[in-house]
Amino acid sequence: MATEEEAVPVPAAAEAEETQSYIPPPPPSSSLSEVESPTVTTDEGEKGGQLSAEEEKGAGWQSYYNSAGDLKRTVYESTDSALRSARSLKQNSSTHLRTLQDFLPQLKSQYRSYEDAFFTKFKDELMSAKDNPAVATGVAVAAGLLLLRGPRRFLFRNTLGRFRSEEALYVKAEKNVKELNLSVDIMKRESAKLLERSALAEKDMKRGRNELVHAGSDIQRLAKSVYKIESQATDLMDGLRQIPGREALKLRAEVGTMAAQIQQQRSALDKKILKISELGVSV
Repeated sequence: MATEEEAVPVPAAAEAEETQSYIPPPPPSSSLSEVESPTVTTDEGEKGGQLSAEEEKGAGWQSYYNSAGDLKRTVYESTDSALRSARSLKQNSSTHLRTLQDFLPQLKSQYRSYEDAFFTKFKDELMSAKDNPAVATGVAVAAGLLLLRGPRRFLFRNTLGRFRSEEALYVKAEKNVKELNLSVDIMKRESAKLLERSALAEKDMKRGRNELVHAGSDIQRLAKSVYKIESQATDLMDGLRQIPGREALKLRAEVGTMAAQIQQQRSALDKKILKISELGVSV
């Protein structure tokens, strides 16, 4: 019985009350939508940025590829141009070489013909001079006179010089006089300079000679003093040889060293005096 009562349907009034008591959930607030919407936008922007970066990277690789292709084409073109230039240069050089090879026999034949003609002419002239010695002598004398300055000027003055006017001769003579005066002035200045330099050199030589004489005299006096000191050292060595003992031996060694030094100085002074005497200065 209880089961049948529970299966009894609920009246319509109760369903209406349940419908009225049900409150639907509020719609999502605008703040939530505002918070969530930027997240979607940011994700889309990041995706767009990643796409643009990938596109830029692809464009960069494309530009590098294009540049490499251009460089390769440029290298090929340069290589082809160099090869063409080398071929043309080789062809031109071979052409010039063949031309020169063709021209050399002609040049050699012309040289031989000129050489033969020269020696033939020279031989004929020698034979002619041998057959006519008087003519050859006259020609030789005339050529010698023409080569000399005096006969040549005399010949010019008495032949072509007669056709020149007196005014032209006077102008030429005046020009020659001016040139001669200029040469004389230059010679005077140069001679004055040289005379002055020689006078200064003579003074320097005299002063140097006097100084050399004084130096030689001083060296001679010093050499005499060295001779005296050397003789004193020799006497002292002889006296020390007669004294026995270690102290005397040490003194004798010291005096021997000083005597050797004195001898070296005397030798140097003697050489200097000899050199001064060789210069013509009496000491």
